[in-house]
Amino acid sequence: MRKRGSIVCKLLASMLAKAGLTHIITMDLHQKEIQGFFSFPVDNLRASPFLIQYIQEEIPDYRNAVIVAKSPDAAKRAQSYAERLRLGLAVIHGEAQCTEQDMDDGRHSPPMVKNATVHPGLELPLMMAKEKPPITVVGDVGGRIAIIVDDIIDDVESFVAAAEILKERGAYKIFVMATHGLLSADAPRLIEESSIDEVVVTNTVPHEVQKLQCPKIKTVDISLILSEAIRRIHNGESMAYLFRNITVDD
Repeated sequence: MRKRGSIVCKLLASMLAKAGLTHIITMDLHQKEIQGFFSFPVDNLRASPFLIQYIQEEIPDYRNAVIVAKSPDAAKRAQSYAERLRLGLAVIHGEAQCTEQDMDDGRHSPPMVKNATVHPGLELPLMMAKEKPPITVVGDVGGRIAIIVDDIIDDVESFVAAAEILKERGAYKIFVMATHGLLSADAPRLIEESSIDEVVVTNTVPHEVQKLQCPKIKTVDISLILSEAIRRIHNGESMAYLFRNITVDD
């Protein structure tokens, strides 16, 4: 939501309801509160059990790893991984992580007024402009494996920048784990040329072409949980089994 504009996700939810949908299955919504936009049941499945299993089985010395959030916004997700794997947590904070700018798209609500008049007796406190501090890592990653976790990886510049700062701070191996691997534009080339050792994503979005361009990209199959969810809904069975040990914060 920018410039007091419309909330697009609410519009999409209304369109899907109008089209006749009565139930929807999602995988790792960017914000779980999005489920409240829908007027019918939503089952927001999680890919984290599959990614955690990959860490335990495919990273031999994962006990020497630290889970990294590439921005404070991703700290809650990273904390969930760290607690389940009994690992430490680090957070990257600073100007390099400024990925969502309040861009001026030409729309204003209400329209801009050049000479705004203020009531003589009204003095509102001025909101200070945000200023990002220099990029820094909160937490110790020296001599550790750094595992960056997020829900989506598309524009990889922020991940590449995070990998560079982690290398400078002493991390000897860097993994990136995400549910949705869009990997658009030059993402495969940037990953191949970066300090990132491996990018692990699920197959919610097809990315076979990107894998041919970059051998660092690995895929975790999550079709099992989706097919089981469809089967249970079709047969009217309980979905509780698919949400075992899932907490409100996950």
